[in-house]
Amino acid sequence: MSCLMVGAASLMLAAPTFELSWTHSVERVAWQEEWRIDEGMLTLTTARVRGSGAGMEPGEGATLRNGWWEWPGAVTVPTLTLAASGATGGGWTLCTGEGECREIGAEPGAPLRIAPCDSASPAAQGSGILQK
Repeated sequence: MSCLMVGAASLMLAAPTFELSWTHSVERVAWQEEWRIDEGMLTLTTARVRGSGAGMEPGEGATLRNGWWEWPGAVTVPTLTLAASGATGGGWTLCTGEGECREIGAEPGAPLRIAPCDSASPAAQGSGILQK
């Protein structure tokens, strides 16, 4: 069992994986990322985008699969910080490895932090920042 902090709430995961997906605020193109919790860190394992455009270039080594540009992840961070302006027309969808999904960060407010429970303290160093 793994634990993920999403803002002030904890989310218990049967598998140490989750997916973040959203629609890019300018290009209106779908984006998905698969993450794994590993030794108190978050590792991006796969990213995919349904097209390309401003700030939406497929990553190095991307291949086109079923209409999505997909490439292997190349980042490990202790936390993710999602900017929650409320001005982008929607939030992020966070899905667990078990297929349970919820929308997060749709309302304007403070940035939303995502971290493994054991590295969710404010003292955790560094962050990955996702902005729509």
